[in-house]
Amino acid sequence: MGSLGTAAMARMDEQLPWFRALSAEDRSWVGLVAQAGIAAFVEWFSTAGEDRPTPSIEFFGTAPRELKRSISLQQTVDIVRVVVEVVEAQTDELAAPGGEDQLQQAMLRYTRDVAFAAAHVYAREAEARGSWDARLEALIVDALVRGEVDDGLHSWAAALGWTSSPVVVIAGHAPEGDPRAVIDGLRERGRRIGMDLLAGVQADRLIVIVGGAESVNDAARQVVARFGMGPIVVGPEVPDLHAAPRSARAALAGLKASAGWPDAPRPVHAEDLLAERALDGDEDAREQLIENVYLPLAGTPLLDTLATYLEQGTSLEATARLLFVHPNTVRYRLKKITELTGYQPTEGRSAFTLQVGLILGRLAETAVTWRALT
Repeated sequence: MGSLGTAAMARMDEQLPWFRALSAEDRSWVGLVAQAGIAAFVEWFSTAGEDRPTPSIEFFGTAPRELKRSISLQQTVDIVRVVVEVVEAQTDELAAPGGEDQLQQAMLRYTRDVAFAAAHVYAREAEARGSWDARLEALIVDALVRGEVDDGLHSWAAALGWTSSPVVVIAGHAPEGDPRAVIDGLRERGRRIGMDLLAGVQADRLIVIVGGAESVNDAARQVVARFGMGPIVVGPEVPDLHAAPRSARAALAGLKASAGWPDAPRPVHAEDLLAERALDGDEDAREQLIENVYLPLAGTPLLDTLATYLEQGTSLEATARLLFVHPNTVRYRLKKITELTGYQPTEGRSAFTLQVGLILGRLAETAVTWRALT
């Protein structure tokens, strides 16, 4: 047994480049496993008769748990193959006269059971690792939704292989069926398209975090088919996982407020739901509308022009009469408003968003004045 073990190690060192690259400690453990396997074969073969019991594969237990992470299933098969080649090369010396065929048949049966045992060990490890990864993934999604981002979250994500940026969070309703199957499908989708995907099902919501997409629309296009019926809201793109809670807040607030716009496209950007989110109490949306709509116009004739234009039902002539200006002046000011805010007053959705932004700005100014007086 000692000479066979030594020969097997020498053959592995000669034929397997990955074996030579292992640390001395891992090489030593591989050698012990190979020798234990040979010893187990000798003990099993010593059982007389054709009705030998199923070979014992407890020798796999001699290896530490960490070795299974250093050596893949394919590499384990390579080890078994090398050991078989070594034993087969010495069959004539090992077998009793006339027992060569018997020894070879026993070796075939034994190595078959060892191969199945190795697959079982790795399958069990993969299942345990899959369960752990699923729990870790759920923790990451939950932490991002709650805005609890720290170094631990990045360590968790790194453990799952997360390396991508930028990041987009997408929220919608979960499809019917087993949530684990939904998440597994998304994970497989991410592997096929070369993106990092993290997903979590919370009650009836499905939250997907996409990393490495070329654009927000590209991220949405890759996963939209995995959602159930109803609206899908895409949060803004952020540079990394550390900033992902901002995208998650916007996506979830948009999903909650999406009932205010029944005809919204699917998917819809959270930015396109700013007015509905603000009316629903989303402070981030309110601040963004005030910053994007009210503040750029405050203290200029553009603010009065916009307010009058909206109050007059977007009538150009009525606005010009009330402001005592030429209609072309109103047109020019409306164009400047579009340039400053990004919203076009002559378009229905934009006009609605501008109206909400004006109201929020006025309320904010009133609140500041009231606090100053009291």
